[in-house]
Amino acid sequence: MNVTLTLSRYLARTYILNMLMLLFALLGVIYLFDTVELIRRASKHDGVPLGLVLQMSLLKLPEVGQLVFPFAVLFSAMFTFWQLNRRSELIVLRSAGFSVWQFLAPVICVSLVVGALQVGVVNPIGSLLVGKYEQLENEYLDNRDSQIALSKEGLWLRQSTDGRILDENDDVQKGYVIVHARKIYPKGWILKNVTVFYFGQNDAFRMRLDAKEATLEPGQWVFMHADIHKQGAAPLSREKIVLPTRLTIQDIEESFSSPESIPFWSLPSHIQTLEQTGFDASRLRVYYHSLLSQPLFFAAMVLLAASVSIRPPRIGGTLVLLVMGVFIGFVVFFMSSYLQALGSSQQIPPALAAWSPALVCFLLGLTAIINLEDG
Repeated sequence: MNVTLTLSRYLARTYILNMLMLLFALLGVIYLFDTVELIRRASKHDGVPLGLVLQMSLLKLPEVGQLVFPFAVLFSAMFTFWQLNRRSELIVLRSAGFSVWQFLAPVICVSLVVGALQVGVVNPIGSLLVGKYEQLENEYLDNRDSQIALSKEGLWLRQSTDGRILDENDDVQKGYVIVHARKIYPKGWILKNVTVFYFGQNDAFRMRLDAKEATLEPGQWVFMHADIHKQGAAPLSREKIVLPTRLTIQDIEESFSSPESIPFWSLPSHIQTLEQTGFDASRLRVYYHSLLSQPLFFAAMVLLAASVSIRPPRIGGTLVLLVMGVFIGFVVFFMSSYLQALGSSQQIPPALAAWSPALVCFLLGLTAIINLEDG
């Protein structure tokens, strides 16, 4: 028992160190390229300091890091087993009577724990940082002045007025409006029971508008059967009021379906809210199930790495097998992306789209180990 525990700790520690080394190397390269890209974009705008660009690259790093996590798990496992083979440690273990499953178990356990931490800890933290990154990107690089939120109470959005007019008679000074709709019909993008609050400079309240219905047309909101309430004045009724906007239907729908900025623990309630308001939540469901499948997916990466890396050096063909391992990693990545795209478009069930890559890779790696090894 003491020998087994010592061996397990040694293998787990070796694998963790190799994974951290590879992960930090990949993140360093990604951070460099992201910084260069953001500097290129920032050069087109005035007043964007270098410190802000570096901060934005750092805020975006956890999101990209989650994409390279499976590669880090796969390649670090391959490197670990290659190290053990090169130092003849695996040969000694086999000679001592240890089966392949005994020295694979610690590495698989580490991958399961890393997968659980990635889902339960790294993802929520990364989602908060990505939200901050998107806020800075909209403000400094994209010059967007609109904010959109969806809750159980309906749709909320904020946009500037830029001193443009409501209709022929009502001129609004430069400021912003907050639009709230209690019911949304995505087909045709019709809002029901709409309330609009107009604010001027220095957050000064100007007026309130209540409309039975609103539609988003190219370049404008159209409010039908609206009542205007101003301080110290009697309510005014209008058949139609127009508010110019830069928002498009695509902007609003994409803001609802951006899963990267939603923490894992908030995904179920957000999916429920989307479906209750009539929006398609397939993309978020696929993303949620893909996160749930991460521990199994990481364990599958270890099995695939072992199937191409634990052969004794005397057999030869190590380079070919390592190339095959790299090829398998990229095939798995593209297969996963393709199946998730099918799930998001409702061509296959979201759970099937998210879990299939993990299950297929796990069974493939398990089959390869059973056929290649005698123990």
